[in-house]
Amino acid sequence: MTELRVAKGKKVVRVDLSADDRPPDSELVKLMVSRWGRLRAPTMKVGTTLVVGFNRDMLASVFGTQ
Repeated sequence: MTELRVAKGKKVVRVDLSADDRPPDSELVKLMVSRWGRLRAPTMKVGTTLVVGFNRDMLASVFGTQ
């Protein structure tokens, strides 16, 4: 995977996983896990992008429907 997109409410966080300055794994886990300790839903791999959480605009851009 080369990109991570995480929806947290109306905010979308994009992380380039192939960059040299990417956050450490512990920070990536914090982005993907809810406050209850569970993986945010929905979670899916689309091509080389890992998409976590629900945001209508983010999903539309990932699937090319916008």
